[in-house]
Formats: sequence, C-alpha cells, structure tokens
Amino acid sequence: MTTSTAPLIQVKSLYKRYGTKSVLKGVDLAIAEGSVVALLGTNGAGKSTLLRLISGLAKPDRGDISLSGVGLKKAGAALRRYVGLVSHAPLLYDHLTACENLQFFAGMYDLNEPEGRIETVLQVVDLWSRRNDQVRTYSRGMQQRLAIARAILHDPPILLLDEPDTGLDQKSSQMLQTLIQHLGDKRRAILFSTHNLDRALTWSDSVALLVRGRIDQYTAASLFDNAELIHQLHVAIGVE
Repeated sequence: MTTSTAPLIQVKSLYKRYGTKSVLKGVDLAIAEGSVVALLGTNGAGKSTLLRLISGLAKPDRGDISLSGVGLKKAGAALRRYVGLVSHAPLLYDHLTACENLQFFAGMYDLNEPEGRIETVLQVVDLWSRRNDQVRTYSRGMQQRLAIARAILHDPPILLLDEPDTGLDQKSSQMLQTLIQHLGDKRRAILFSTHNLDRALTWSDSVALLVRGRIDQYTAASLFDNAELIHQLHVAIGVE
C-alpha cells in the first residue's frame, strides 16, 4: 500500500499552545502517497489539534506544514482543496437526503455537473441505495460513511479523519476499515486519529504516536511481533 514517493504531508517542528498549555511541542511527521497512517494518542493528547492545523482550520505558533510540496502558509485557502476532512461532527444537513447534501457541497467546491461524481462516491461508501433518504434516518455508521463521501467528493489527495471509529458498532467499524483501506490508493495519503491501538495496527501502514506533544512513528509491521513495544504503546495511551 505504501509507496516511496515524496511526502504528500510534511510537518516540521510544529508548536501549538492554547493559553498556558503547550499541546504540540515540535511535531515532525511525513506521510507519502499511498500511505494510511494512524495518529494514536490519549484523549487530550493533541490529535484533533494536529489535524486542524494540517487542514488549515487553525494556525500553528511555530513550524511548517507542506501539502503536496507546497507550504500551507504560502498557499493559504487555495491549498485546502487538496484536503478532505472528517471531524467529530459529520457536518451534514439531516433534513436533506444524501444526494442533496453532496449537491450542496459540490457547489462549494465549484464542481461542474457533479451528478456523476456524486454517484461514484456514494457507490464507494455503499450508500447509493439510500441516496434519496434523509440523513436523519441514517445510523451513526452510515452518517460517518456519508461524511467520508463528502470529504472525497472533490477527489483530494489528502484525507484526514478525526477518530472516525467513535461510536460505531462492530459491523460499521468493519465497513469503515474496508473503506479506509480501499481509499488508501497510490494517489492518496490518509491520516486518521484514534486511541484504539488494535485499530491503529490493523487499519494502517504505520502508527504515529503522539505523547507529550511529540510524535514517534512506527511501521505497523514492525509492531506486530514486538510485545515489549506494544506494551509500551499501551502504557503511553493509558491502557495497561
């Protein structure tokens, strides 16, 4: 799944403080095309903050972020079209159908004749048969899948998912895993946050552990047979 190309996401010496609390203290992270990376950490570790910074929704105090080789500071809002973001809130209109939601967001992205693209993304997330149903009738898992459809509607090379597994039952979680792995093709980089080590290992190519404001990165393959390191990761995220 992982390729050897230059990073689509490059984070260097990133710092972020809220009031007197330092959340990120020199974060470095590189994610290449075709990679699925799990951002692992406890609640409050700064996972959501890092995703917001990469997406351009917040600004770092210090440090640099490059997407597709272009600095986020220089490119500004134009570069955000390279990013699809799924946050804790699905950002959907529950009184609209799936198609109506995606038509609205297609307008925001200035997509011409988006009907074909809307059908494509709804097929990808297995919601085409429910396309004319109001979102209020969807389960939590279905809403998450529709939020992913919204995030990939403009076909961005970078997909950011903030704890997408939260509140899902086992079936929905398995569907989400399959979807993430399907989307992690050679053109795209995916970064998703979680505090579940098992999902981090099985859903991704590598794990970026965020502890005390810094990141250590491991390949998932290197962790499977390393009981001592897995134990250390469990301790780091507060699971003995």
